[in-house]
Amino acid sequence: MRIENDLKLGFKDVMIRPKRSTLKSRSEVSLDREFTFLNSKAEWKGIPIMAANMDTVGTFEMALALSQQKLFTAIHKHYTLDQWDTFLDTAPANIENYIALSTGISKEDADKVKAVISKHPFLKFICIDVANGYSEHFADFVQQTRDAYPDKVIIAGNVVTGEMVEQLVLSGADIVKVGIGPGSVCTTRVKTGVGYPQLSAIIECADAAHGLGGQIISDGGCTTPGDIAKAFGAGADFVMLGGMLAGHAESGGELITKNGERYKQFYGMSSATAMEKHVGGVANYRASEGKTVEVPYKGDVKDTLQDILGGLRSTCTYVGAQRLKELTKRTTFIRVAEQENQVYNS
Repeated sequence: MRIENDLKLGFKDVMIRPKRSTLKSRSEVSLDREFTFLNSKAEWKGIPIMAANMDTVGTFEMALALSQQKLFTAIHKHYTLDQWDTFLDTAPANIENYIALSTGISKEDADKVKAVISKHPFLKFICIDVANGYSEHFADFVQQTRDAYPDKVIIAGNVVTGEMVEQLVLSGADIVKVGIGPGSVCTTRVKTGVGYPQLSAIIECADAAHGLGGQIISDGGCTTPGDIAKAFGAGADFVMLGGMLAGHAESGGELITKNGERYKQFYGMSSATAMEKHVGGVANYRASEGKTVEVPYKGDVKDTLQDILGGLRSTCTYVGAQRLKELTKRTTFIRVAEQENQVYNS
């Protein structure tokens, strides 16, 4: 047993200090980023905000809405090959630039990826997603996927430490997903005691990835546009959202009416709800590590996107970043005292 005494921070522990700026308007800010990925050598341009690969968020309908504004969707892994066929037959041109095919690490998962890509070879992104990215089997699966698809952009996670980010990049990942336990419907920290404050995880993992030429995604913990800005300010290349995109017309989840008000179901992918739906229940050797909630129905996602993107542009104007790429260089975080923290987050 050992104890690390270094301070680790979450989004609520800091604010961004404003700086002098030559920008006259939020309209001068560009949120586009351009990347050439390390292992696949593929190029990408867009706004680096992603819908999470949860079946209540990462839907085909969400992908269509987000792609119109050059945002990305990691499509959840539970769609069938026939459903992929139907979607891609009618999807707009260049949709492949804004979606990822998600997968687990079983043989069945690998076979499904092969079937989808064999039929639709123009797909560019594969998201290899597990709750615990620290197993040798996971790193081996990433390497096998890289060997099988040398030109595809591989997203892999989740991890929260620099050394494992380096391992996954060296195993063939282009982008590493960072986050264990910060999501609003994730109970991993409660059930296992395992986790890492998200802001510190981003800072440390971005440093590791960028040192090798890779990228990271901050996955989980953002509840406001300000949190998204903090994630980018800390060095995230992409930010993945779950709860902020739940409850919309384009989201998955059952629509429920109570006392004249409408809600949509939102749950973690390790919740009992998800496991009942997709694998017949919680296996007798494990516990549920997610919860199920009902979020108010929010209508079309475009209004939420405007709020998110507007807030992010405003952050850039406060610190003088004309491009999103410049935000991390212009960011100075200030620690928030506990009393101020309670007021700020109330």
